[in-house]
Amino acid sequence: MAAAHRGAVAAGYLLLLLLTGCNARIHKLTLKNETRVAVDLNNFGFYANGTLEVNLVSLRIPEQLVNYSVHPVGFTLSRSRVNGVLSYTAEETETCPLTLTKFTNNEPLILFLIDIDNLSVNVKVMGDQDNVLIAKSKAEVSKGVRTARDTSALPAATIGGEKPSSSEDNAAQEPETKLNKQEVDSVVLEKTVQTAVEAAKVEETFQLEKTKQMSLSLDKVNGSYSFSFHMVFSLLAEGLYTLKFHYCQNRVPGVKKPYSLSVEVTEHNPDGYLSAAEIPLSRLYIGMAGVFFTAAMVWVYTLMKHRYSVFKIHWLMAALAFTKSVSLVFHSINYHFINTEGHPIEGWAVMYYITHLLKGALLFITLALIGTGWAFVKYILSDKEKKIFMIVIPLQVLANVAFIIIESTEEGSSEYYLWKEILFLVDLICCGAILFPVVWSIRHLQEASSTDGKAAMNLEKLKLFRHYYVMIVCYIYFTRIIAILLKVTMPFQWQWCYEFLVEVSTLIFFVLTGYKFRPASNNPYLQLPLDEEDVEMDEVVTESGALEGISKVKKTCNGREHQRESTL
Repeated sequence: MAAAHRGAVAAGYLLLLLLTGCNARIHKLTLKNETRVAVDLNNFGFYANGTLEVNLVSLRIPEQLVNYSVHPVGFTLSRSRVNGVLSYTAEETETCPLTLTKFTNNEPLILFLIDIDNLSVNVKVMGDQDNVLIAKSKAEVSKGVRTARDTSALPAATIGGEKPSSSEDNAAQEPETKLNKQEVDSVVLEKTVQTAVEAAKVEETFQLEKTKQMSLSLDKVNGSYSFSFHMVFSLLAEGLYTLKFHYCQNRVPGVKKPYSLSVEVTEHNPDGYLSAAEIPLSRLYIGMAGVFFTAAMVWVYTLMKHRYSVFKIHWLMAALAFTKSVSLVFHSINYHFINTEGHPIEGWAVMYYITHLLKGALLFITLALIGTGWAFVKYILSDKEKKIFMIVIPLQVLANVAFIIIESTEEGSSEYYLWKEILFLVDLICCGAILFPVVWSIRHLQEASSTDGKAAMNLEKLKLFRHYYVMIVCYIYFTRIIAILLKVTMPFQWQWCYEFLVEVSTLIFFVLTGYKFRPASNNPYLQLPLDEEDVEMDEVVTESGALEGISKVKKTCNGREHQRESTL
């Protein structure tokens, strides 16, 4: 427990540092010296009238001459069939998606091809489209620039004032004309700049249709390229969309040219900043928090009712239920602020991560203690059982740190996938590690049932721990495998059911564990042999939790055998 507390404190300090750069559904990603071929910017489920705003703040690519028609640079926006599986992956797995010229699938796919030679972004539309694109048109900006250029080429006298009536007047006013020319040049320059700025603010609305192409404006400042666009999704275009950046030149074997990227992405649904699959989560978590709190209160009532049969681990189970409830409350609050503000409130987010860390540590500690039979069968842990705790607790701290980093890191950063793999691996190791104590307890009970003459009691305990082993295995399989498979097969707006199934399965697992190991006199781990001759020296008394730690010791005095109870 002390190790878990220290881990929680360490993780708390870490998450305070991480949350500083976290912007949730308002994403700001900056990459320097990046060499990845594709960068996943975000996945988001859009309802009708949902909006996507993308602002490429800065893109710096190598200055070497590259044929961008063969190795293009740009973005793809595609609708996923299921979560994590893009619509175009089945088309060309080894080819850069930006080079696709035909698309047999009807799923929407939009390509944004950056043409640095012509300072434009060519937009190619494939599949069935019913969206609206709002962006600076290349044609409109070019028209504004031409207008500014024509204005600057007008005669100075026409701009500066009336045309002189005669050559004599021109000769008389020559000094004044020279001065006017300087003023005119200044006015022309100002008007040119002003016209160009106004032209740059022009945004055109495009109704996207299949096989339609258009050209957007690309700005270049000090070798850095930038552009932006705004997308509005219609009713027929609802779905789970994935935005990616592609640098196809690095697909060539042996070529790894670095580039720098800074992009801002903002997604919004009509009801807030949450994705379609996340909108119900705030209500789900607060509802499940109430259910877990009710279950915890019922458990405490049971402990108070049978207080003479209560062990310390029973109170640890109560602490786990309350911690789980509090964690869900903070999780709900966190999602509420993300939906309304577009980013979490740091104070609430920190509270959620701390309670989430404590809940994870308490869960695995409790499961491991029950699995070893601590308090139910024995009051000491063997060396190999202690090693399990020395492994599981640090791994749980690492898993929670990985979870915090994933939640606080943009999906497009390279660290995101590294920590995601660490979290998956560490979680599987922890789940496997807590099965070992249960297996050891089952083996110990099997050996004891055939050697110490108390077969009936040990067989009842053996049945209890076998049921517990099956419960843990079913819980792990359902929450780690089956629920995930269900998630990727559900429609995008129903993927919140994955979280619902996980929480319900956790509740069922807690209730079954509490029922199996409830403090009651008729449970097999509280049964004692009736004959005193069967009680061996130093055998642990397990009649009630109030006598926890009491043993019976035989003592011979003046030839007579006496029994006394002594506290260990």
